[in-house]
Amino acid sequence: MIYFRPSQQRGHVNIGWLNSFHSFSFGHYHAPEHMGWGLLRVINDDTVAASAGFEAHCHRDMEIISYVLEGALRHQDSTGKTSVLKAGEIQRMTAGSGIVHSEFNQSPEAQVHFLQIWIHPNERGLEPGYQQRQVPQQGPLTAIVSPDARGNSLKIHQDVVISRLQLQPGESITLPVGSRAGYLHMIEGSAAVNVVDQPLGPGDAVGIMAATGLTLSATADTHLTALWFDLPAFHHPA
Repeated sequence: MIYFRPSQQRGHVNIGWLNSFHSFSFGHYHAPEHMGWGLLRVINDDTVAASAGFEAHCHRDMEIISYVLEGALRHQDSTGKTSVLKAGEIQRMTAGSGIVHSEFNQSPEAQVHFLQIWIHPNERGLEPGYQQRQVPQQGPLTAIVSPDARGNSLKIHQDVVISRLQLQPGESITLPVGSRAGYLHMIEGSAAVNVVDQPLGPGDAVGIMAATGLTLSATADTHLTALWFDLPAFHHPA
């Protein structure tokens, strides 16, 4: 099974201080055919203006991952955690039984660009928690979030591994799927894939399930960065 999600077809909200693209239904953007890919519920591509941000609000029973691509994000939450998330750093917040948090652009001059990702947890009512770190790249595919905190990755309360994929121009890789499901979200660069008959660019995504794998080849003139989600298989309505 193949699910192709072109960047230009994502939901889009621009309210001045926030310019956001939604891969799946979120907030005022409701698309019944795009409610997530298995346990992966949200990927929001957010750009926040200088000194602006998300006021304090509450979440429950969700694993929330933020990955800053540009700028710096100031975090505060009801557990007492205060931090600044810089470009290249990853944040994992367990909302669990309930957490109140705010996220603001640290800079009075420059925008902040980050991905906000939601994963359904393996248990409800978990104790709220927080982790943050930069995970150095080790080869083309590096786990940044995993259930067993492998390598230097952050721990998630679910059978999901999120890896950062980086390829040099012209380099190829096959991402195994087997009996599980996978989801590729492009961040920068362009690539050809074996399951879609057009090149992928920033913001494009492909979901795959019950298949040998996904083969990805970076174009000859660009460095490629993407996120690869290794997920349990699930029932997808026809």
